[in-house]
Amino acid sequence: MSEQLIVPTMAEMMAEGKQPDILFWVGSAGSYDDRAKKITKAFVKILNKAQVNFAVLGTEESATGDLAKRSGNEFLFQMQAVMNIEVLNAYEVKRIVTCDPHSFNCLKNEYPGLGGKYEVLHHTQFIKELISSKKLEIKDSDYKGKRITFHDPCYLGRANSEYEAPRDVLKTLNATLLEMKRSKSTALCCGAGGAQMFKEPEKGDKDINELRTEDALKTNPDIIATGCPYCMTMMSDGVKVKEREHDIKVMDVAELIASSQGL
Repeated sequence: MSEQLIVPTMAEMMAEGKQPDILFWVGSAGSYDDRAKKITKAFVKILNKAQVNFAVLGTEESATGDLAKRSGNEFLFQMQAVMNIEVLNAYEVKRIVTCDPHSFNCLKNEYPGLGGKYEVLHHTQFIKELISSKKLEIKDSDYKGKRITFHDPCYLGRANSEYEAPRDVLKTLNATLLEMKRSKSTALCCGAGGAQMFKEPEKGDKDINELRTEDALKTNPDIIATGCPYCMTMMSDGVKVKEREHDIKVMDVAELIASSQGL
């Protein structure tokens, strides 16, 4: 994190006798992947700008166990989940926001069965909440008139039926929103889900991320917007394969909003 970013930890907050309104769950990608770190920073800038009372777990945060579960290691998933739940419950966490739909789905739908019951929001849902409550005002931005198409992350869209929050946030930029032929409930996966991110793709005519990038390119966009760090990697790679990285940007919704605020 750069010096100007204020990122308190839960341990620091509790030492001062304070309880944050939300816990920002950074996630593995947002913590370690260089490209995803930019999404993390953009979201923190938004939280700071809106004066949100938040904290992170810092070194106490571990992987949610999502990847272990998707790849069939239920034992490892439960070990990771129970460890996280003990930390979250000890801090009496009530509300969690994350930029990672995989963490979002896991925390929201799979942790309750192991004793971890929290209100969990995707960052686009929280940004929409900030805009609706006037804590964040979006004025005319550099994106006015830009052609933007949004790629639906599987674990936000089909798994949790959230299609509107990211689009509602993007609409505040006064950009031209374009829908791919396969979008919302019929959207094609980026190819990274189910732990596929960490293995070679199955044999076929084309990699999934190339097919999905082709869907996006058919809308003739200036920007491909995402709401997931794994989708970011796959779509960015797809744009490079198509040799379009010089004229098409791949950006997270948080990055677009932060940029529109001059952050």
